Amino acid sequence: MVEGRDLWLGGIKIEHSMGLLGHSDADVLIHAICDALLGAANMRDIGYHFPDTSADTLNVDSKILLHKTVELIATKGYTVGNIDATVCAERPKINPHVPAMKACLAEVMGTDEDNISIKATTTERLGFTGREEGISAYAVVLIAKD
Repeated sequence: MVEGRDLWLGGIKIEHSMGLLGHSDADVLIHAICDALLGAANMRDIGYHFPDTSADTLNVDSKILLHKTVELIATKGYTVGNIDATVCAERPKINPHVPAMKACLAEVMGTDEDNISIKATTTERLGFTGREEGISAYAVVLIAKD
C-alpha cells in the first residue's frame, strides 16, 4: 500500500487513502482470478502471459488482462464456470463494494453475477495485511469445456 495511487479491486476504484503498488493497476483480486483461470486450464500464470517487464502492461487496467485471460482459456475450449474469491484487507472495508465488483467482473468475463462469489476477511492485524502494508486475494475457479 502506498500513497498517491488509486486503489482498484475487482475492477472498481475504491476510495481509500492508499493504493496498491504494482506494474499494472495492481488489482490483486483480478490478478488472483486470472491466475486461477490460467492454472485451471494448465496455461501457466499471469506473469507468463502479461509480464511485469513489458511496456504493454505498464499501468494497464487489469480488466483488460482478465478479458484477455478469458479469451486465452477459450482457445483451449474452456469457459468460466464459477469463481470463489476472497479479499484479505484490514482497510478499507470490502463488503460494501462486493455487488459492484461482481457486476463489473461478470461484464468483463461475459458470465452471470451468480457465478461469482467474493468474500472479505481480515488477518486480525497479523502480518503485512494486518499492518496495512498490502492486500491479498485468493481465487478458486471452475472452468468448463464447451
